[in-house]
Amino acid sequence: MKHWNILISGNVQGVYFRFTTKAVADQLGVKGFVTNKPDGKVYVEAEGDQFALDSLLEFCHEGPDRAEVEHVEVEEAELKGFKNFEVIKKVI
Repeated sequence: MKHWNILISGNVQGVYFRFTTKAVADQLGVKGFVTNKPDGKVYVEAEGDQFALDSLLEFCHEGPDRAEVEHVEVEEAELKGFKNFEVIKKVI
């Protein structure tokens, strides 16, 4: 199990990025959360096995149909033991 912090920039807010990310994460068994940032980026904390995280990251580079992803940053961090994957509606 690994924990990744993922920051996605581009035209990624208002295009169902968070909700599509949750659907993909749920299919892959990834735990964590996704939220919008005040600067227009989308932020994800994700925990799962290497295959699941690689697959989620591949999605993050594409996003949903209306998204225009320009850049994706990933950093590994300590496990937090998330129990599910949530969409956080409050901007953090």
